[in-house]
Amino acid sequence: MKERILFLFRLYFTYVVSFLLMKPVFMVYNSSASAFSFTDVIQVISHGLIMDCSVSGYLIAFPMLLTILSVWIPLKKWWKRLLTIYAGIVALILAIILITDCALYPFWQFKLDAIALSYIDSLKGAVGSVSAIFAVTGFLTIGILALCLFFLQYRCIPPTLEKTPHRLSTMAALIISGGIAFIGVRGGVGKSNMNVGTVYYSENIFYNHAAVNPAFSLLYSSLKAKNFGKMYRFFPESQSDSIFQTANYSTQSNHTDSLLTTSQPNILLVILEGFGGTFIEHLGGAKNITPHFDRLIGEGIFFSDFYANSFRTDRGLVSILSGYPAFPEISVLQYPEKSQKIGSIGASLNRSGYTTEFIYGGDINFKNIKGYLLSNGYQNALGDTYFPSNVRTTHAWGVTDAIAFDTVYQRITHKPVSQPWFMTFLTLASHEPWTVPFKRNGLDKVANSMAYVDDCIGNFIEHLRQTPQWDNLLVIFLPDHGIGYPQGLTEADIRRYHVPMLWLGGAVKEPKVIDKTCNQTDLAATLLGQLGINHSSFRFSRDVMSQDYHPLAFHTFDNGFAVIDSTGHTVYDLTASKTLTAFPQKSEERINLGKAMLQKYIGDFVSR
Repeated sequence: MKERILFLFRLYFTYVVSFLLMKPVFMVYNSSASAFSFTDVIQVISHGLIMDCSVSGYLIAFPMLLTILSVWIPLKKWWKRLLTIYAGIVALILAIILITDCALYPFWQFKLDAIALSYIDSLKGAVGSVSAIFAVTGFLTIGILALCLFFLQYRCIPPTLEKTPHRLSTMAALIISGGIAFIGVRGGVGKSNMNVGTVYYSENIFYNHAAVNPAFSLLYSSLKAKNFGKMYRFFPESQSDSIFQTANYSTQSNHTDSLLTTSQPNILLVILEGFGGTFIEHLGGAKNITPHFDRLIGEGIFFSDFYANSFRTDRGLVSILSGYPAFPEISVLQYPEKSQKIGSIGASLNRSGYTTEFIYGGDINFKNIKGYLLSNGYQNALGDTYFPSNVRTTHAWGVTDAIAFDTVYQRITHKPVSQPWFMTFLTLASHEPWTVPFKRNGLDKVANSMAYVDDCIGNFIEHLRQTPQWDNLLVIFLPDHGIGYPQGLTEADIRRYHVPMLWLGGAVKEPKVIDKTCNQTDLAATLLGQLGINHSSFRFSRDVMSQDYHPLAFHTFDNGFAVIDSTGHTVYDLTASKTLTAFPQKSEERINLGKAMLQKYIGDFVSR
């Protein structure tokens, strides 16, 4: 038993150490991308370790299977032969990945991923585009590294494995070892699986990239790869452009008045989990669910015809923070090489002198959220591990909202007065399983969870109102998406994604209702336009307060979309190629506009 366990441990340790040693090599080779110190190297190694352990867990799977078989079946010479072949294959593949990652980074500025596979068919052309010395040096380096990796693995393999008289105890030990390796593969016991953003830790994207294991990046992106170039191609390009132009999709700011008392307020953006319009009395929802929010509507700027772009948190975050449209089948967050290039409100404010941070009471690695934030201007991204350990499980998804709201309050009251700041806070309690430490009579558990969030909002605002920070503060409330409530409300009904957006705080000039049809994607241009900050890089975000604004909202769901404009709305199913609902009647113009918008969006996504 001991011999088998030691073999697996040595091999696993060999893989981990090999990956760790390649990190400083990557940094030195690509030192022109960013200056770094010895401390930075240690930080990169320590933050990337969890992903290196994950890849090592994958690599140990086949040797572990053979080891388990050897307990019951005498493999004799086949044991070493099979493992030697395996070691050779692994050594060559890893050498190619590690060296290619180093060599391509100066050109691509992102980690090796599935895009590299698209060049295999054109390998001759790719090699021909570099100097002969570069190509020969690369191949030689791959060969030398492959030999080293093979030798290190080979030394771990015992020549034979003797029969063990303790089969059951050996199997138990191997199964436990396999379980530990599996935990390492998924990145721990948290709710989210390992993803590229798990190891992101710095606002310096080079450090984050250095921490990423290129083998994991390649595998992760390959599993998610789609042929984007063939998606949503409904019209010839010229026709698509012509249809898109009918939406008068102006991204300019041409103001007649300001909503704010200052051009440099401190800003708190609160993204409310699933806080849809069907819970808000002002939007036709039931009474007694959100009395605090409904009362606050009369004190701030309320966008009454506001729509979510998508149906999931990961898509909603990108729409809200980056002004970037959601797709029916694609989560932009899942593609780091794309999501790191789309910018964000945080990045724009950062460049304008604001400090930026994101707070979430749950697992901030979920769906690559942390990686996206740190790649797009957020200096700090705090998740459940920021909170005391005794409160991290006060909700099924992490820290319950009352505690998280209080933490946000404490951070705000300790902000320096001289430094403008932008903070984003994502709530989580109004999510399945709808279990909250709160009870309002007469409500089912879903509505009660929203009432809990509403109670948190009411208490939070009343406390915040008493602080000196209030006078120069803009608080923006909006949800990440709506939900199917009341039960049976489907994506075919636009009430599902008709959601509230409310601006509050001492920085608000006067209460007002904005009844223009608009989207989550429009927050970026509208907010930055009010601050006098250039937002031309947000290609699909429109300033709702601009004289050039044309009322329009676009929503996507699982292979479908909705278009809402001044003439009505159309909900269209792409799979069935049919209209699900339309008001006041079916409109081919709205269907074609929705298709053209998707075609325009995917073209932009491909080009990123």
